[in-house]
Amino acid sequence: MLRRRPPVLFAAALFALSGASLAAPAGGPAPSRGKEKTAKPKAAPSSKLRRPLPDSQAPARTTPPPVRPRENPYLEVPDRAFAESTLAFRYANLSDEETLAELGRRAIPWVAASPPLPGVRTPIRLTGPLRGVTIHSTLAPAARATSAFEILDARLALALDDFCAVLERHDVTELIHYTMYRPPTAAPQDGKSQIRHPAGLAIDVGALRKRDGSFLAVGPHWPSSIGAKTCGEGAREHWAREARELVSIVCEGMDRRIFHFILTPDFDAAHADHLHLEIKPATRWFIVN
Repeated sequence: MLRRRPPVLFAAALFALSGASLAAPAGGPAPSRGKEKTAKPKAAPSSKLRRPLPDSQAPARTTPPPVRPRENPYLEVPDRAFAESTLAFRYANLSDEETLAELGRRAIPWVAASPPLPGVRTPIRLTGPLRGVTIHSTLAPAARATSAFEILDARLALALDDFCAVLERHDVTELIHYTMYRPPTAAPQDGKSQIRHPAGLAIDVGALRKRDGSFLAVGPHWPSSIGAKTCGEGAREHWAREARELVSIVCEGMDRRIFHFILTPDFDAAHADHLHLEIKPATRWFIVN
């Protein structure tokens, strides 16, 4: 059985434990210089030696700048037309009216969250399964109806509806998460909207229950290897069947570009036991790690 944890305390504890950085050292020490042997001066060639140009007159560099130490190696920045054609971009940038109309067209069961939470543009609660998949937190059933952790932005509900189509093919009937909406730790800067969990645009998936009652649990079944590649050529290989199926689900979701970001136990210690799935407005890049 899954151990229930208070979502916020659990996530905070993991964050406190994560001190590792993927940044590589800036480089080794400079090589030491020994004494150079003196030699008799040779005659200069026919063409005169030129002194280096001052910086102001030096030609521009033609080589690309070095990768920043903290830049994720799996960052994908496709061309603008492709990025704006993805499901993630479309859902994240819908207006309120377009979002609610799409919920109705798909017959997604929901009610407006009351009271509306600051930072969440269109806060809702799901009142039924999406494509046969029930989505809920680790809280007891009686607490879910009023918990803020069951609230999400309606745009994320559309992305989850597509993700549940992937889960349905894997015979998954239940998605257990640690949190969707999470109160912000600080007020946003002037003119900026909330993003990620404070905007209800992200979900932390802890486990999936299959029709036969078995679980695909991220923490127990996906051993962390920080920095490893998740999908595509050169991706890390898993031996356990549960881990292979979890990776397959993640990569199928990324192939469809349902989310902008999918962070796994291979990203950092704070994600050791869940999958972070997120859409983000005005974003044209993607990461799965």
